[in-house]
Amino acid sequence: MPELPEVETVARSLVSGQGGASILGRQVSRAKVAWARSVAAPGAAAFQRRIAGQRVQDVGRRAKFIQISLDEDTLLVHLRMSGDLLLGYQEPPLGAHSRLQVYFDDGLQLSFNDPRKFGRVWLLADPGAVFAGLGPEPFDPALTPKRFGAMLTARRRQLKPLLLDQSFIAGLGNIYADEALWEARLHPLELASRLDAAQAAALLRAVRKVLKEGIRRNGASIDWVYRGGDFQNYFKVYQQTGEPCPRCGTPISRIVLGQRSTHFCARCQALSTD
Repeated sequence: MPELPEVETVARSLVSGQGGASILGRQVSRAKVAWARSVAAPGAAAFQRRIAGQRVQDVGRRAKFIQISLDEDTLLVHLRMSGDLLLGYQEPPLGAHSRLQVYFDDGLQLSFNDPRKFGRVWLLADPGAVFAGLGPEPFDPALTPKRFGAMLTARRRQLKPLLLDQSFIAGLGNIYADEALWEARLHPLELASRLDAAQAAALLRAVRKVLKEGIRRNGASIDWVYRGGDFQNYFKVYQQTGEPCPRCGTPISRIVLGQRSTHFCARCQALSTD
């Protein structure tokens, strides 16, 4: 599933333009929903009717959502397992599995291509209800080491599942949680409530470091293959089972935690025993 860096890459591509075509400032002429269940709200027919005539004001990201601000509404897209947004000047739907197309006044098409049909799109006057349960953004300046430490110590949960919990911190997934825990030298099974202030600060720095690097490299192209990202070439532990740890040479271990593959170095990321 695309995580924060991959979703950020898609959002930025809509601004910078795929092939030079940015959606900023463009007015929607019409939309066509090919698979009604792709639209979570307000329904396929209402979506097609409501979005027509609205102009794109801004494009951003919140957690794993692409957020497109229009004149009156906000268009949200969650890519889920296999979704992607494609841009191009042609009438037929872009992509072999286009579930929804938005056409702009100059003929530019924005296509939601989603082979596995798990992705969803919302058109809302206020996206607050969708965002209500999300935790803070990892790069939010208000997320200080002190605040992050308090969040951790208040929860008697294992670190890896907690980092994947979007109500705790928004945007992290399996890849970047594993990489951040390795960077911070913390075991994925460590209880969050056991971390001291220095460990909490180190974890926050690690989360931000791996996410920044992921964004810089346009994300990873193993679990998510659309943007030509190359962060997979720089993994320290994720999907590196049996390979030597880049720090100490110990073979990387793999366990299944919450039905997720979890990778770590048993030596560098020793679990507390007291």
